[in-house]
Order: sequence, then C-alpha cells, then structure tokens
Amino acid sequence: MNWITNYVRPTINSLFSRREVPENLWTKCDDCGTMLFHRELSENLNVCTNCGHHMPIGARDRLATLFDGGLYTEVAVPEPVADPLHFKDQKKYTDRIRDARKKTSEKDAMLVAEGEMIRTPVVVAVQDFSFMGGSMSMYVGNAIIAAAERAIELNRPLILFSAAGGARMQEGILGLMQMPRTTIAVQMLKEAGLPYIVVLTHPTTGGVTASYAMLGDVQIAEPNALIGFAGARVIEQTIGEKLPEGFQRAEYLLDHGMLDRVTKRTDLKEELVTIVRMLMKQDPAIHGDLPAPDKVNDAGAATADAAKA
Repeated sequence: MNWITNYVRPTINSLFSRREVPENLWTKCDDCGTMLFHRELSENLNVCTNCGHHMPIGARDRLATLFDGGLYTEVAVPEPVADPLHFKDQKKYTDRIRDARKKTSEKDAMLVAEGEMIRTPVVVAVQDFSFMGGSMSMYVGNAIIAAAERAIELNRPLILFSAAGGARMQEGILGLMQMPRTTIAVQMLKEAGLPYIVVLTHPTTGGVTASYAMLGDVQIAEPNALIGFAGARVIEQTIGEKLPEGFQRAEYLLDHGMLDRVTKRTDLKEELVTIVRMLMKQDPAIHGDLPAPDKVNDAGAATADAAKA
C-alpha cells in the first residue's frame, strides 16, 4: 500500500494536473545561444542581454519603442497599381502579395508614422523586412514620397529605418525606378532645409543601398548590420581576392568612412533626438514634465524678487 500511495498515485495525479507550458516563453540568441526570457528580451528591444546581439524587431514594435508612450499616427500611402507586369514564377505575384499581407497584417514593406520622440516632432518611415524581404516596390517608393511630403508639410525631420534585400523582382524596372523617385524625395527635404537621417538595420542591401538608404545627412547603423550593394561572394568572384573579415558589416563601414555612427538599439532614441534637435537648431530635449532649466531659474528669481518687495 505504501508503494501505491507514495509513488503510483502521485505519478498519476501529476500526469493529469500537469500544466501546459507555452512554447514562446523563451528565445534562443542567434549569436551566443543563450536562452532569453521573452519579456526581458522585449523590454531590452530584442537585444540579447548576454552578448548584445541585435535580433530582428518588427516595424510596429520599433515605432512603439521610438514614439513617446508608443503613440503615433500613421501617414496614408497611395496604393500603386497591383501587379502591373502580370508577373508569375512559381506563384502569381498577386498570390505572393496576398500571402505576405496575411502573414504580416501589413499592406506592404514600409510603414510611415508621425509623432513625438521625447517631445520632438518627427516623421518616421520603417522598412519591414518580414514583408517579402523588405523589397523595394512601387508601394515603398510611394511611402517614402508620402513621408517626405508630410515632413515638409509639418516642417519636421524625416528619420528612415532601412531593412531590405533589394528591389522587388516581380515589379521589374518599375521596382528599380523607385531609386530615382526616392532620390528626388530626399532632395525635396534638402531644399526645404529639413534633416534626413537614415538608420541602417540588418540587412540593407541591393538597390536600397544604392539610393535612399545612403543619402542621409547623418548615417547611423545598428551593430553588426549587414550593409552593401552586391553580395560578398559576387565581389570575391569579380575581383578574384579574398575579402577582409567583417567586410560589409556596420563596424567595417564606420572605420572606412561610410557611416557616421554605429549605435546600440537601446541608445538609439536618445541619440536620434539629440541629432535632430541639433540640426533643427532647437534646445536640448527635456525629460518629464518639468519646465526648461532657464525658465525654472527665471521663475525662481521672479518669486524671490516678489517676496522681497
């Protein structure tokens, strides 16, 4: 009876009372292999707390971390003509678009939003790599033009986060034509005297790198981001030489003058606000609800003078 009471019954009870553990509680770091609790990883903006490896972050999650209180207003983007080339490979282009929209719940590979970062009004465009590899399409071109026009209308700087594998092959020359279109949009910002800041994230390659992603007044990249036009293997085969270690990574490009900064994601918001306010000739940002220091001093002096009187 002791064996039944002490072993069999508890074992049976444990089988029936065992709780199901959700599979998404932990995430394994791609770089160091550390198991990370998803809540801690999310609070650290998808940056590994052990080795600092920057994992992918969704476009909407990035917007939520940038804007004060996670509040922002989306900027409308004109819809382009659907499947102008009637392209078909293993699937119809329209079917690929439908599948991507179902998977990501987004219209296309770029989101545009307006709001405040530490009380600094900005317009932000974020490329979504999860939507067909963030490929540059007619919609993406329309999104960048809409972002530039909205920034000019509101007299705000434009911050763009790039993440792409290049132009969208299913749109052919129409996808490639977004390179000059977006270049003109950037020129509109420059003529209006508004800053255009680019944050290159992993990966940024192809025609995106050959256009709007490398035209910023300030070029910032996240650590170890892959940035380049052609692939490393293609370059090696072309020049017949072995490329140096870390070639096309953010740190290598910084050392060779193609970037201004390599900034951790957790420090990015503060740095962007500092740069924007400097370029816009504004006073430094003030955290919280306190008035500016000079106003505090003036108010204090006025109160003291009134008390003496």
